[in-house]
Amino acid sequence: MSISVDSTSLSRRLPGDLAMWFFILAELTVFAILILAFAVTQLLNPELFRESRAALDSSIGLVLTLSLLTSGLLAALAVEQVRLARPQRGAMLLLGALLSSCVYVVLKLNEYSHLSGLGLGLEHNTFFTLYWILTGFHFLHVLLGLVILGWMAERCRRRAYSVHECAGLESGVLYWHMVDMVWVLLFPLVYVIN
Repeated sequence: MSISVDSTSLSRRLPGDLAMWFFILAELTVFAILILAFAVTQLLNPELFRESRAALDSSIGLVLTLSLLTSGLLAALAVEQVRLARPQRGAMLLLGALLSSCVYVVLKLNEYSHLSGLGLGLEHNTFFTLYWILTGFHFLHVLLGLVILGWMAERCRRRAYSVHECAGLESGVLYWHMVDMVWVLLFPLVYVIN
């Protein structure tokens, strides 16, 4: 009995660098603990969370979500363009991803400013303590992601990535997808679910 092996299956590999996968796993663990703390605290204080959530605008939360998802799509398309030996198109897509994520940053800063103006800061109540910790921690990841997207766009423009040398690009986009994925979990938890 002979077994034939498809040569394409032998060339499959995990995208990006292994170190990035470990970093993402560590970050997801921290986010999971924070999300679990929020969910459990909400179960213990449903009325407080319902009243506090009313101060948030879920339509802004939806726009924030669409901004990050659009950015993630553009970043994924950029990787595809580099794999098709079109790094200049990849650079343009990464710039689009950067601009789309800047919408998130501007809206989030406006939301933070609005809530602070209402006196709904970190120490206002349990909901807002957890809100600021969760969304603030995520916001720091978004800011790092902006730097990464800009760096990768410039490297694409300079043709530093190629069809066979794009692990750094893949790693950066994997990081950005982690940021997207975490927000997709945070949006309903923080803005919608009572």
